[in-house]
Amino acid sequence: MPLYRDEAVVLRTHKLGEADRIVTMLTRQHGKIRAVAKGVRRTASKFGARLEPFMVADVQLFEGRSLDTITQAESVGSYGAEITADYGSYTAASAMVEAADKLTDAEPSLQQYLLLVGALRSLARTEHGSSLTLDSYLLRALSIAGWSPSFIDCAVTGAPGPHSAFVVQLGGVVADEVAPPGAPRLDPGTLGLLFSLLTGDWAAADAADDRTRSQASGVVAAYTQFHLDRGLRSLEHVDRSRIPSQEV
Repeated sequence: MPLYRDEAVVLRTHKLGEADRIVTMLTRQHGKIRAVAKGVRRTASKFGARLEPFMVADVQLFEGRSLDTITQAESVGSYGAEITADYGSYTAASAMVEAADKLTDAEPSLQQYLLLVGALRSLARTEHGSSLTLDSYLLRALSIAGWSPSFIDCAVTGAPGPHSAFVVQLGGVVADEVAPPGAPRLDPGTLGLLFSLLTGDWAAADAADDRTRSQASGVVAAYTQFHLDRGLRSLEHVDRSRIPSQEV
């Protein structure tokens, strides 16, 4: 059974026996994998904190029948300490890795991997508000998975926008003639922010006021929960009140 190496971001861990852990990772080349890290819970473990959630590591694994075994791990991105030091960043990162766990499988997805690593790096560096970073990540991750929302043209007919009726089940904004009765309406500022988060226009996103950010977050949460089986449990714990010090 061969050895192989890959770069991986740790999504979650579970205790196994008295000293081991099962580590679920999203890798650059092998998709999502579950592997055993032996002795990792001992004080003298050679792995240290390199296999904790939110960490990016270069790992060497021994292929097994049901679970692979991690034999080496070297840090590539040490984001865990910075993220866990701030509650807003921690709750946002928790929702990100839970979403990545649900959106990926054993098939490689370089786009999903790079997106998650970039989002965690941004959180660790407090480049933007943690809530904005989370919402942007969720919209992009869902788009990569095939559920890209429309915030300009009608998601049903393709009629050019702007449109104000937003229907999660139909894929985004819809024209008035196909909008269900009572469909919620979004103001131009909220739709503009959502489009900016989806496309990575951070200058526009960072300039949005608190009310617009709050409304956009509600839309992203509803869209995410609809498309992911059983939704994301971490979303209810996300702290939407914190912003990086440079924005204060």
